Amino acid sequence: MTPLPSSQPSGRPPPRVIAVVGATTFFGEHLLGVLEEDPRVDRIVAVGEKTSPGAGAKTRSYELDVTQPGSEARLAEIFATEAIEAVVHVGFLQVPATAAAWAHEYESVGTMRVVVAARKASVGKFVGVSNTWLYGALPSNPNFLDEKRDLRASRSEPFFADKIEAEAKMRELAEKSPETSVTILRFSPIVGSTIDNLHTRWLSRSLVPTLLGHDPLFQFLHEIDAIAALKHALFRDVPGVYNIVGEGVVPLSLAIRLAGRTAIPLPRTLLRPLVSALWLAELAEGSEAFLPYLRYLCVADGSKAALAGFKRAYTSREALLDFGSTQRLRDARQLQEPRR
Repeated sequence: MTPLPSSQPSGRPPPRVIAVVGATTFFGEHLLGVLEEDPRVDRIVAVGEKTSPGAGAKTRSYELDVTQPGSEARLAEIFATEAIEAVVHVGFLQVPATAAAWAHEYESVGTMRVVVAARKASVGKFVGVSNTWLYGALPSNPNFLDEKRDLRASRSEPFFADKIEAEAKMRELAEKSPETSVTILRFSPIVGSTIDNLHTRWLSRSLVPTLLGHDPLFQFLHEIDAIAALKHALFRDVPGVYNIVGEGVVPLSLAIRLAGRTAIPLPRTLLRPLVSALWLAELAEGSEAFLPYLRYLCVADGSKAALAGFKRAYTSREALLDFGSTQRLRDARQLQEPRR
């Protein structure tokens, strides 16, 4: 994989007019709130399928569906008219979609349209999100995967394939438009009190299925640290790809206990058909393509991000403890509801 340009100061001032594409996603709504409170920001342009509830006094909202033909030209017009200095693209799914064709249009094709629009409008900075699980869980993986490693997650799973294609589009922007500072953040699994994703749904189950005889190491990132990383990428000149991970690793068995749940180890001969059946019935978080992560290591090296000034308030263990605390409160409320 060809590395993106390394982080070097360019003398470019922090952006004062910022567009957030995917404004109604978890990242979009939280980032809008953070930017609204930042005195360095003059104006925020929120782009999404509907008006974001996080929009404030500084925010101008545009309702736009990136899956629709013509959205690329409309985006370029918005970026140019609003004199956008930086684009943050966070329009990605947090859980696998059963409508694979729509998901492909939203993530892969949608990202292409956002990238082309940013290039046409000569936007100076572009920040996009990705995922460390795209490295893939493979028996040949080293203890820590750095940013030079290829993304080898199973492309038979659309959730991975679309994100790999989307990241390739963002990397292409950096290669073909050197005047644009492109930063791509590969987040490790994120947990917290408000985010709803594949990992929080899985760890919210009272009984969490695991693979008998395997206990791979996991990393977790607190949602607060994920938003902080996006802000850092916006206001610092740090072009390139960065693994954004929580400090430390925890065995899967311990992660489940810290989340306040109980693991149910199942043999592969039982777990695989069970997951496939539940996925077809729309009762599982993901397809059988996710089972290798219960067997093999997929842990990313966060040292490059640390050198670029990305900081974390929570370790992997602390992020899980905070998530577990929230889950116990929710469990207690559910127990009390029938008594009312």
